[in-house]
Amino acid sequence: MAYYWYKAFHIVGFVTWFAGLFYLVRLFVYHAEANDKPEPARSILKAQYELMEKRLYSIITTPGMLLTIAMAIGLISTQSELLKQPWLHVKIGLVVLLIGYHHYCKRIMKQLAAGECKITAQQFRWLNEAPTIFLVVIVMLAIFKNNLPTDLTSYVVVGMVVAFAASIQLYARKRRLDKERAEADDLASAAGS
Repeated sequence: MAYYWYKAFHIVGFVTWFAGLFYLVRLFVYHAEANDKPEPARSILKAQYELMEKRLYSIITTPGMLLTIAMAIGLISTQSELLKQPWLHVKIGLVVLLIGYHHYCKRIMKQLAAGECKITAQQFRWLNEAPTIFLVVIVMLAIFKNNLPTDLTSYVVVGMVVAFAASIQLYARKRRLDKERAEADDLASAAGS
């Protein structure tokens, strides 16, 4: 019975952790875009994003990570033979990389707060896709274990994930270009007046 409790809270933990990672980097996008705003909006927005990032990281994302790891240890303690499975070794390796990503986000938060971050909003949008890749691969490993599908269906699913990520990037680019056109039109109409 303990196995099911560990599994249930392991799922709760990783859902919370990933939700936090997805939203945290989205906040980084907004934080970076705030640099383009005139004062006093820039200062107000940056202060608000810093507060939101700190709370999200400390109250949701990090506890989600810790719960995920603690429940994974509980799962393994109830079924130690899992440690002999190659799929679990790959999954643990990916989780270690994800923990590195988690701590890298903390470093970015500190750089944004100090005004030293050189990453653009567009680069943050790309960075925001990394947890998606981790999530898909980790879930596939957990479901299929040592029998990852290599048939056409799996390639279609991977293609859909790539297309989804690309469409998000294209939409962001379209919004940026529309904004630049609108600003250029405003300047042209102001110059013509």
